Amino acid sequence: MSLRVATWNIEWFGNLFDGRSALRLDDDWSARYKVTRAEQGAAIARVLRRLDADLLLVVEAPNTGKRQSTVRALKNFAAAFGLRQSAAAIGFANDTHQELAVMYDPDTLSLRHDPRGVPGDAARAVHAPRFDTQFRLDVDVDGQPDVHIFSKPPVEMEIRLAAGGKALRLIGVHTKSKAPHGAKNEAEELAISIANRRKQLAQCVWLRQRVEDHLRDGDDLIVLGDFNDGPGLDGYERLFGRSGVEVVLGMDAPEDRQLREPHARIWLDPRQGWSLSTARFYSKPYRRYLNALLDYVMLSPGLAERGAAAWRIWHPFDDPDCFDDDAMRLALLAASDHFPVSVDLELP
Repeated sequence: MSLRVATWNIEWFGNLFDGRSALRLDDDWSARYKVTRAEQGAAIARVLRRLDADLLLVVEAPNTGKRQSTVRALKNFAAAFGLRQSAAAIGFANDTHQELAVMYDPDTLSLRHDPRGVPGDAARAVHAPRFDTQFRLDVDVDGQPDVHIFSKPPVEMEIRLAAGGKALRLIGVHTKSKAPHGAKNEAEELAISIANRRKQLAQCVWLRQRVEDHLRDGDDLIVLGDFNDGPGLDGYERLFGRSGVEVVLGMDAPEDRQLREPHARIWLDPRQGWSLSTARFYSKPYRRYLNALLDYVMLSPGLAERGAAAWRIWHPFDDPDCFDDDAMRLALLAASDHFPVSVDLELP
């Protein structure tokens, strides 16, 4: 059977819902620049219809709180636009108002939140602790392990296809941003950038430990989401040796223990004269848009090889089909500052 799995960071998605997760589609401005809530909602729906994923990881999904519900909000959105991805699920809710959630077609698959690992704490080192707890790792090599957390704990799902067959494992990710938000001068910018890089790298080491456990157990694994990172993305990699994405992929491991992600691997070749991107941000200092490769869908080796995997970045300018479709191109630009990434699998 064919299966399409995708990830998409939908910027300010939660602002389209009120305090009880009811959808607001009106002419008031969304948090997107010069885009109303009605326009952003319609743009998101157009992209989701065209993307036509059986399962979508929504990064920056609507909030879950005392009155708000991520699942209820996403179901309301799917119902309002008649989307086949009418079911939704989350893992551990967080305090950032930006959840990690999954929208999916219940006629194609079923899933359940299935976190792995024992709880970790500040007192002892634990291999691959549960993602909503703590992780001890000495990143700055001072002999003193630091304690790390996920502000957005990765979501872990067991997926079962309606057609039967082996269950799939999914880990949805939104790792720490390395941007030096709040810096008042160059010295603060440097300090914050390095501190954020340490946190991001520790999160990726934590993720890699869980990946290694799944590979050891022979699981078919999908790791996807917004890593806020990529090989060669910034100069701080010289301090740490590897990007976080390379750590999760396992680029220092034997070939049969490395996750597959062709977009990330393109960055590893310094001689190629072009680049890929999954996000587009406006830079006030440069007065132009900057592009970055931040979002990935990684597959375990057996799943990639058996499933004849085909990856795609739904970029409004770089993907010819998206560019030639005026409505789709404009919808991608109105919906978010990130673009979807998908992989098509052919499973037995």
